Order: sequence, then C-alpha cells, then structure tokens
Amino acid sequence: MPKLPLVDQRAAAGERVSLMAYRTGWAATRKLPAAAAYRLFDQGAVLMHRRGGKSVDRMRANYARIRPELSPEELDALVLAGLRSYLRYWCDSFRLPDRTPEELAATVRVVGDEAPRAALENGQGVICFLGHLGNWDTVGAWATHYLAPVTTVAERLKPTELFDRFVAYREALGMTILPLTGGSAPFPTLVRTVHHGGLVPLLADRDLTDSGVEVTLCGHRARMATGPAALALATGAPLHPVTVTYEPDPARDASERPDPAAYRVVLTFGPRVPVPDGGTRAEQIASLTQSCADYLGQALVEHTEDWHMMQKVFVADGIR
Repeated sequence: MPKLPLVDQRAAAGERVSLMAYRTGWAATRKLPAAAAYRLFDQGAVLMHRRGGKSVDRMRANYARIRPELSPEELDALVLAGLRSYLRYWCDSFRLPDRTPEELAATVRVVGDEAPRAALENGQGVICFLGHLGNWDTVGAWATHYLAPVTTVAERLKPTELFDRFVAYREALGMTILPLTGGSAPFPTLVRTVHHGGLVPLLADRDLTDSGVEVTLCGHRARMATGPAALALATGAPLHPVTVTYEPDPARDASERPDPAAYRVVLTFGPRVPVPDGGTRAEQIASLTQSCADYLGQALVEHTEDWHMMQKVFVADGIR
C-alpha cells in the first residue's frame, strides 16, 4: 500500500485525535457531577486561552471586527469569555442526552415565539436563520418537545465515524439530520418538510458551499449561506432570524453564579422577514439574507462572547 503524503498523514492523525476526544467527552462528562463537569470545562477554556492557536486567533479576529471599540485588554477578556461559553456549549451537549423534557424546559427561556408557534399550530412550516450562537443543540432538543419536530442540515465532519456519531446523537434527541454533502441534496427534503408543517432551523452565518451571498455584518462585508432565504422563497413559509445566548440562571442562588453550571439558554425569535416586492430571485435571496444578518448582528454586539465562530466569515479575511 502506498504511503500517504505527510500532510494527509497529519490530517488523518488529527481526525483520530478528534474522534478520541469526542468519545472521551461523551463517555466521561456524563458520569461526573454537573458542577464538577462544568468546572473542568471552564478550566479547559482558561487553558485554551492561555495556549492560543489558530482557532483562538480567529475568534479574536472575528470579535475585533464586530467590537472595534474595545482595548486590547478588553478584547482579550472577551475572548476568554467566548472560550468559556464555547466550552460550556460542549459540556451542555455531552450531558444533553441525560436531560428529561422537564429539565429542558427549565434550561431554556423562550422569547418571541408567538408568531412561529401560531404558524406551526396551523400546520404551516417555519424556517429559522441561526448563527453559531449559544447552544443550538439544546434548543433543537427543546423544540422537539415543546414546539415542533426539527429537521436541519449538518456539515459532514471527518472522520466519517465522528460525523455518524454526531448524527446519531442529534437524532436521539429527536431531530432529523440531513448531511450537507456526500448524499442526496438536502434542499428537496427541506422543501417537503416545510410543506408538511415542520420546523427547519439552519445555521447560516458561515458559507460552507461557496454559493453564499455577501452581506454587511456589523459594518463589514461577510459571506453567509443562502439556504434559509432560498427555502422561504421556494415554500412561502415564514422566515425568522433566531438567536441563542446564555444568561445566569435566576433559579440559582446569586452566590453560585460564578459556577459555570449556573446558566440557562435564551432562545429569541426575531420578527418574520418579509419577502421584498419585485426584483430577481437572486436579489430577493440577498435581501432576505441581509435582513437576517442585520438582526443577527445586533445580537453579536450584545452577546459577542456567545458567538462561537472560529472560522473566517469576513471578506477582508480572505473569504470569496
């Protein structure tokens, strides 16, 4: 058998390390008491911040673009807060399969769900434009119990076993997961889901297919996915921008608030985005996506630490 090039060997080794890390996380985190698990992940965030690296540098650069008023010291503190939120997401997610529907209800505070709930109760599908904010897995699990069945699309991770584990994990929470690539095109299935009254939340603040659209995000040109807008045009279903953030859990005593476990998720539905009159389909998609980006941008400024974006999204950083 021919040897793999060195770069491929390194990539394969990195994939094996990732798989082992996630296996360990899923197995070990659920066995620890909640307070101990969250403290461990919080310490991991501090270590990650101290060591730095490409992912931390990218988070820092993204935060600097949307929060230009911050001093270097303030930006550094914000990056640490972002890493703590990011590791909290992972601890949440590893422990999520053990949560009961009642615990989920206590974990999620919902704002602005009247219009999408009414549409779903009337048999109309609803499309949500999400960013990589807070914990979207938690709200997806919550929605399957308290709003509507969830169908969404996932990036195909490497190695394949890791992707399969993530799909199985999310489907065990009640969600239907479609691969973005490597299978049947997900769009026709999403159209059918919406026509049958389903809820389709899509992470769209990063363009994964090179077919996205340029928008202005917090004053900078960025590329975002067009899936939510295209689906809204294809189905006539309402499109809502949605944000997911963390807040201290008021059910905990104030003295516990430094505890990384003492947080809950806030799921906020923005107003339905109206389809613009006139224009080409491409122009309508661009307008709808820009409206969602405007709503998302406000949340990014107010809750920057909950934006777990460690990839390039801004055109000035080399996205084309």
